[in-house]
Amino acid sequence: MSRRSGGLIGVWAEAQRQQQRQVEAQQRARVQQLRSAERQQRTYERDLARSRREQQAAYRQHREADAQRRTRELEARVEELRTLLAAGCRTPAFRLDALARSEQLEPFAPGRLAYPVAMPDPNQYQAAPGGWTANRRAQAQQEARDRFERDWHAAQAAEAQRQQQLAAYRQQYDQWAAGQLAEIRGHNAGITQLAGAVRAGDPEAAVEYFSAALYASAGWPEGLPRRLTAAYDAPARQLVVNWELPKYDIVPEAKLVRYMPGADQDKETARPAAQRRELYRDVLAQCVLLALRELFAADEFGALDSIALNGFVDDHDPATGRRTEIFVATVMATRASFAPLNLEQVSAVDCLAGGLRGQLSARPDQRTAIRPHRQPGDVGGTGVVSHGGQEEPDLYEMDPIAFEALVADLFRAMGMRAVTTQRSGDGGVDVQAEDPAPIRGGKIVVQVKRYRNTVPPSAVRDLYGTVQDAGANKGVLVTTSKFGPGSHTFAGGKPLELIAGTELVDLLHRHGLPGRLGDTQAGVPQQRPAPDETTAGPAQDYNVLGMSWSGSVALDVCALVCEGSRVLSDDHFVFFNNPRTPEGSVRSVTATAPDKAAIRVAFEALPERADRLVLAAAVDPVTNPEADLSGFTDAFIRLLGPLGEELGRLEVSDGRRGETALVLGSFRRRASGDWDFVIGGKGYPGGLEALVQEHGIEVS
Repeated sequence: MSRRSGGLIGVWAEAQRQQQRQVEAQQRARVQQLRSAERQQRTYERDLARSRREQQAAYRQHREADAQRRTRELEARVEELRTLLAAGCRTPAFRLDALARSEQLEPFAPGRLAYPVAMPDPNQYQAAPGGWTANRRAQAQQEARDRFERDWHAAQAAEAQRQQQLAAYRQQYDQWAAGQLAEIRGHNAGITQLAGAVRAGDPEAAVEYFSAALYASAGWPEGLPRRLTAAYDAPARQLVVNWELPKYDIVPEAKLVRYMPGADQDKETARPAAQRRELYRDVLAQCVLLALRELFAADEFGALDSIALNGFVDDHDPATGRRTEIFVATVMATRASFAPLNLEQVSAVDCLAGGLRGQLSARPDQRTAIRPHRQPGDVGGTGVVSHGGQEEPDLYEMDPIAFEALVADLFRAMGMRAVTTQRSGDGGVDVQAEDPAPIRGGKIVVQVKRYRNTVPPSAVRDLYGTVQDAGANKGVLVTTSKFGPGSHTFAGGKPLELIAGTELVDLLHRHGLPGRLGDTQAGVPQQRPAPDETTAGPAQDYNVLGMSWSGSVALDVCALVCEGSRVLSDDHFVFFNNPRTPEGSVRSVTATAPDKAAIRVAFEALPERADRLVLAAAVDPVTNPEADLSGFTDAFIRLLGPLGEELGRLEVSDGRRGETALVLGSFRRRASGDWDFVIGGKGYPGGLEALVQEHGIEVS
């Protein structure tokens, strides 16, 4: 009995020991888990700290590289200004035959119509050997002859049709070639006539020719004005010119740019005032000498014995505050005194003031004027011809034919051959241009739309059809208005270029041609500033949405301001060709590391009827035409405050194979007025075009 009791106690004691060991093992496991979690947390914190340091280092390197790039641009601009005269002297002299057009036309190329239709071969229509009876063999031979005759008649009909089409196409080509030759010969005859008039001393012809020499020169850096008033004194064989010179701001005010990490901003170091004034006087002197060089070098007819050139700046008179022409340089140069000069080695100021005995304002930066020797209006008995000196024409009010001629002038000023077409039978082409540049050049068809409202996408589609019908390399649509995102989306990846009104005015001015859009200053329409550009303090409340993703595919990130599922207007679609909404509440901004794209949103400033802000991404069809969104992974949106502080991260769906556009998500206005983010995920195989169509934007 006692042995049995002792056995039960031993079993119980062993069970207790096993239970104790299990408890101790569990405690040890929990301790190990806690230690492992602590190690993982420390590892995560170290990785996070290292990642932040790397991001900060990458951001700093990006900002420092950007500051260095801006410094190099400033140095390059100053060097360009210092060597303006030497570089200009190395450009070829203007010659009138450069304006002549070749009579060699595009050869007749009928394509497949040039090849006759192949006639059927009788040997291919023999009856198959064999057959049980003579009647069956005769029937097979008859069927073979019938097939041959049927195919032969069909081939004869096709050949007759080919010859008819070839003859019609040849007639069309001959008519086109005859028209082109007539136009080219008329143009060349006009050049020959102009040459004869210049030789004969005709004042207007001389002014037109020498004005063209100044405008056509490739020796002037970008940003320098080209405007003149001139007269030709035939008895004295003297050209009198008032030539516009650049203003003081042509010389960069900053000398270098440095990034200040502590303040996280760029700091510009000002160029010493004395250095800037000295360089500006030197630039003015170089411009005067270069203009003299261009005019004398272009005189292939022996029409000039001397040139009286007066340089002016178009600025506000410090005495009256009114805008006027302030003369800051003047010189009377004879061919005999100018010819021996080695302009690539001279000091421009010394050469102008000493070698040619001209005058240069002592303080042109303060618009101190000098008195010109002789002005175009002083030339008696001849008319004064001005180019760009009159009030700029309003492009909205121009005669349509004159507007087309101005666009043709612009293409010619850009180095192309361009002519306007006839008003009827032009096939939708207003200007025909040809870019002589190898590889990228070729035939260009131009359509001109003098609109005030946004050009509809249908006009862009029509231009594309014209480009295909004409076999052109490129189509250009020029307007006084603007294009909506539907037009830009359709034009993406196609040989089309869209030039809106503001771009047109900028191109005109850069190439010495006049033009403005309505009641604007300097031809640039005044834009209404966005609310956050004119307010300060709490009113400037906005967020930045920074978007990041993995993969190397090039993406365009855009935003649509919607009411329900419909965008408010084409202008409320923010993308690469429309960087902001009209009221400025949504705009594209430069992304900072680690983000690849960024959009700035002032939610409180969104239009009242807007209840949704849709964010989308699409494959760039130009950079990655064959790509899809299968590589769009690990994506997220950082919600940033005005100071760049991260307020949170928003989840974004991954892309899928075969899709080229994706709704990332949308912010939706609730009844309380708050905005909540709803993840997207809907993909579109048809790219950005299909996405924006679903939101009410017309594309095709």
